[in-house]
Amino acid sequence: MERHRQIIYFKDYFLDFFEQQTEKVKEKIDHVLFVVTVADRIPQKFFQHLEGTNGLYEIRVEFQGNIYRIFCCFDEGQVVVLFNGFQKKSQKTPSGEIDKAVKIMNEYYDEKLIQKQNQLAKQITNTNKKTKNHE
Repeated sequence: MERHRQIIYFKDYFLDFFEQQTEKVKEKIDHVLFVVTVADRIPQKFFQHLEGTNGLYEIRVEFQGNIYRIFCCFDEGQVVVLFNGFQKKSQKTPSGEIDKAVKIMNEYYDEKLIQKQNQLAKQITNTNKKTKNHE
């Protein structure tokens, strides 16, 4: 199957959640993440934008009557960046979990911006060195 998306993990937020799950839950999460990577259009049953957020999505996993949510966003088109996850205990997603995910998403974009600025500064420095060497 052709992959349409790449999944990356930001820091250990998702992996910390994943490692706490049983093997069967991990298998189900892996299956849903596989669907996210290969589906032309991700089924809404597995993936939904969170209203009132700027680009935050939740990956939805159900197993034996338990509901799990993993927060993520798209970056650079088809990359899905995974953040924190939790086991849902009520019908509505707790606002504290959404707030945590928004904070992690902002941290991701802040760090990415800093990396780009550092790369640009390095390129400028290298260009200046080359210019001085040719004078």
